[in-house]
Amino acid sequence: MHGDSAPEHGGLPSSPRRDLAGAPFLEAAHGRRPAHLPVWFMRQAGRSLPEYRALRSGSGMLAACLTPDLTCEITLQPVRRHGVDAAILFSDIVVPLYLAGIGVDIVPGTGPVVGHPIRTSDDVERMPTLAPEQVEPVTDAIALLLPELGDTPLIGFAGAPFTLASYLIEGGPSRNHEKTKALMRSQPHVWHTLMGRLAELTGLFLRRQVAAGVDAVQLFDSWAGALSERDYREFVLPHSAAVLSSLAGAPGDGGTVPRIHFGVGTAELYGAMAQAGADVVGVDWRTPLDVAAVRAGGAHPVQGNLDPAVLFAGQDAIDAEVVRIADEGTRTPGHVFNLGHGVLPDTDPDVITRTVETVHAQPVR
Repeated sequence: MHGDSAPEHGGLPSSPRRDLAGAPFLEAAHGRRPAHLPVWFMRQAGRSLPEYRALRSGSGMLAACLTPDLTCEITLQPVRRHGVDAAILFSDIVVPLYLAGIGVDIVPGTGPVVGHPIRTSDDVERMPTLAPEQVEPVTDAIALLLPELGDTPLIGFAGAPFTLASYLIEGGPSRNHEKTKALMRSQPHVWHTLMGRLAELTGLFLRRQVAAGVDAVQLFDSWAGALSERDYREFVLPHSAAVLSSLAGAPGDGGTVPRIHFGVGTAELYGAMAQAGADVVGVDWRTPLDVAAVRAGGAHPVQGNLDPAVLFAGQDAIDAEVVRIADEGTRTPGHVFNLGHGVLPDTDPDVITRTVETVHAQPVR
């Protein structure tokens, strides 16, 4: 694996930083007072948009993620339609695994499927590593996006080591993660070796995105909520911390590219996830924002946390929830409005647009 001492950027200089001074998303992510309450939505790029489905017709998910002009257009669609305060790079958490040469595919209706699951020491030793030049389809897409986005920040992202490990060990999505937890406890040396390799891969993948010009990053630990805090601290936190610390001091607005850390069902983990190196803690809909901020240590801005299902409840109900959540956000060190997880596929895009307008109408205190 290529470490920081290697010529990681493959001869490609870092992109000049855009002047995004005052961008509400970045202001809130840095714990400052923005001009208005910023909002973006996880999985805003795709899924619910008819223009996305038309563009993706006949194109597989991984192909769309690795075709720069297609990635660029899909990323821009929700910015144009909804007027959100940040774009998130259209991608998938298994993209760096695929780029490295690990046999993974995204099967419609199932999700990521791994051809040869990794469950032994030999399996880990045979894992290919990710080279900087293999990330070029992603960085090329970022290069196309930056001039198109104007003053809208771009968020890069990656899957956290635990979530990637779960897919690799289980062979695909899992409800109980029994094979993952069994390996974690029965072969801790194998587990930590695997997680160390995934941390290197993920760190490189994110650093390449930062060098290409993204303005923030989000580390998704989709399945971390399956763990107790004790297990998270012992088996996961050191490796997520390795990823996030590798981004410390990355150039960006205010001197650092904000690092958002998000997981689902992680109410008991907010303190540990903040300690892993998050600048912003993502919060799902199960925990009030002000409670989550206290659990995270009281110093971190938060992101969240409208239940995605509420977008089906009618605008009056949606508006009431937006007002409630925005009020909770005023009692935190900073608030970026978002859903508590991703946009559901059958969500009416016009409802999303109206919700953005409601969020922007909330007072910033």
